[in-house]
Amino acid sequence: MLRAIDRSSVQVTGGVFRERMNLDRNYLLELDNTCLLQNFYLEACIIVPGAQQVPDPTKINLHWGWEAPCGQLRGHFLGHWISAAAAFVASDKDAELKIKLDKIVSELARCQEKNGGKWVGSIPEKYMNALAYDEYIWSPQYTMHKTIMGLVDAYRYAGNEQALDIVDKLADWYLEWIPKMDAIDPNIVYKGEQGGMLEEWAELYVLTGKEKYKTLIDAYKNNGLYKKLESKDDVLSDEHANSSIPVSHGSARLYEVLEDEEEKNYYRKVTERFWENAVTERGMFATTGANAGEFWIPLKKMGQYISDSDQEFCTVYNMVRTADYLYRWTGDTKYQDYIERAIYNGFLAQQNRFTGMPAYFLPMRAGSKKKWGSKRNDFWCCSGTMVQAPTLFPGLIYYTDEEDESITVAQYIPSKAETELGGRKIKLSQATDMLSYNNQVLFDEHTGGERSRWSLKFEVENESDKPFTLKLRIPGWCVGTPSVIFKDKASAAFEIEGSHILIKDIAAGKLAFNIVFASKVVAEALPDRPELVALVDGPIVLAGLTDKDCGIEMKGGVESALYQRTEHTYTSYVWKQNSYITVNQPENFELKALCDVTDEAYTIYFTKKDI
Repeated sequence: MLRAIDRSSVQVTGGVFRERMNLDRNYLLELDNTCLLQNFYLEACIIVPGAQQVPDPTKINLHWGWEAPCGQLRGHFLGHWISAAAAFVASDKDAELKIKLDKIVSELARCQEKNGGKWVGSIPEKYMNALAYDEYIWSPQYTMHKTIMGLVDAYRYAGNEQALDIVDKLADWYLEWIPKMDAIDPNIVYKGEQGGMLEEWAELYVLTGKEKYKTLIDAYKNNGLYKKLESKDDVLSDEHANSSIPVSHGSARLYEVLEDEEEKNYYRKVTERFWENAVTERGMFATTGANAGEFWIPLKKMGQYISDSDQEFCTVYNMVRTADYLYRWTGDTKYQDYIERAIYNGFLAQQNRFTGMPAYFLPMRAGSKKKWGSKRNDFWCCSGTMVQAPTLFPGLIYYTDEEDESITVAQYIPSKAETELGGRKIKLSQATDMLSYNNQVLFDEHTGGERSRWSLKFEVENESDKPFTLKLRIPGWCVGTPSVIFKDKASAAFEIEGSHILIKDIAAGKLAFNIVFASKVVAEALPDRPELVALVDGPIVLAGLTDKDCGIEMKGGVESALYQRTEHTYTSYVWKQNSYITVNQPENFELKALCDVTDEAYTIYFTKKDI
């Protein structure tokens, strides 16, 4: 099984990925501690400063939207905030966020003590009890899951011991609550959007070794979706997408932590079956989305559901996490191809490149505009997953395999890493190869003078005499055979095996090389409406800057309809590419990367006119 190099040993160093991480980090710091904690304070009967009397509601210092004190999902955002902050502490050694994080955790401990020593919710305990009755209550277990997730991550990634103590006491509350609910109806624990809870109990079992977490695992492990997934039927269509995806995280983590082989294999099987039904059988938009209005689209019916409410961002984030589990088990690059597509056309496309705010949905309708959230007045579920999303980048790039003594480069994100592999100390770095007067690779041999997002330079250092193998994923979109050029041509050799470049026997010392992946724009049709196509450049979906589907004539293929536009200036970085204009059309327009579209009207799917 592959293991991701620990995020504390990986740093993202440049390009659009670092830009988006910096936006995220600054937003985390910008938010006021009291506002983040407001609902926890209210539940613990702690007076929120300035909120005891409100002469002018427009000037009160509180968070609104889904965080408003009158909302039933209030407080969910803080758990996302804690997870994101902890991840930055791990990867960037961010001292400023560490101070802020530790202060917030200490205040949660204060709230827990005020609540009697166990409950630390931003919502009343009676919300959980309401699940036993036929009355509407908005997802209390979803809200509590975020708090638990944040506390677990504060311990895992930021080393905050107090966070583990808080969640350990909260677990005792659940041990008392579950038997009371079981006495009424054993299915109550599966209400309130509880999908993520199982993964956290499994994680805590690993972290602490305490048997009480095995008890909590047993209470949550018989989710009805698993039974349905045992069949080969379509069990997801028209179901709430983001309620089901975290269920796959729970089964995936159980496969990794349980000892009984039969149980382990069962949970692996249902996780793999979930992927088959969610992705392989269903199909998807070019952007990886497969839901509309938060619900799974029926199999191969994407064209029927083109609207203003496609691709909820939470689903993109959570499907990437499922894909990562499956990749680590199998090493199959189809999962990393999916992750790459989702990163560009979800993580980046649904994050405002100026403010860092999320788009809840990614509209697919012609002439759409992205609707961006605000910093203090929305706090959608997608606001939470968006602050976490950029922090995933460090954990998706490099993987080790002790069994075959290899390191895999799975994503091409400018970064550096240090790790150990079987006693070896190894350093790696990768960067997009910028325009250089001393580097003829970009001009003479490969790209005809065009700068390329996919021209990459690597440096590897092995501090041991024991050699190892470096594997580099060949993206599914790569055209032809990748070019590998060693700085010292006598220093190493490579071979291609399946969907990987293998550089074997990397011995003591340093190795430097370049890789160039060739890409081309392709037209991807919708399964139920083959006349509608999206143009995709490598993994990057192109958006036409037009307010209507004016069609594209492609009699001579995609190349005949497009002409690339590249700014030739010192400030035109290679990662700001993928810009085209249409040619030979009744009405020409510009296309650019969907992830670079901010407030413009855009169209993704065009009617293909090839006759």
